[in-house]
Amino acid sequence: MAKKIDIIDGRAALDAVRAAQAADEKPARTDLATAVRYLLQLLDEKAPGNSVEVRVPPFGAVQVIQGPRHTRGTPPNVVEMDAATWIAVATGREAWADVATAGRIHASGTRADLSDVLPLRP
Repeated sequence: MAKKIDIIDGRAALDAVRAAQAADEKPARTDLATAVRYLLQLLDEKAPGNSVEVRVPPFGAVQVIQGPRHTRGTPPNVVEMDAATWIAVATGREAWADVATAGRIHASGTRADLSDVLPLRP
């Protein structure tokens, strides 16, 4: 991740996204981007490593979880989802197993199950 997001800014963006969702409104793109990146940053801090790439396009991606380091081409362990799904599983609003079963998470590789490190409890 490029620039570290301040905890106050990250929580404020996350609160703004949650408020918009609760009001059944679309969150501001800047709030959504900051909230996604903040939660990816927290995941990186909780489960540092290089064996799984977590992608939330178009907002960000991190490599996490201890294991073999990936250096070229497509990583062997990839998790990808949209921003709303990422925020839901990262904050515990929805369970990893439920959204994975529903097909809202695209995961490949033997280490691509993040249920042991989620939710983050920001």
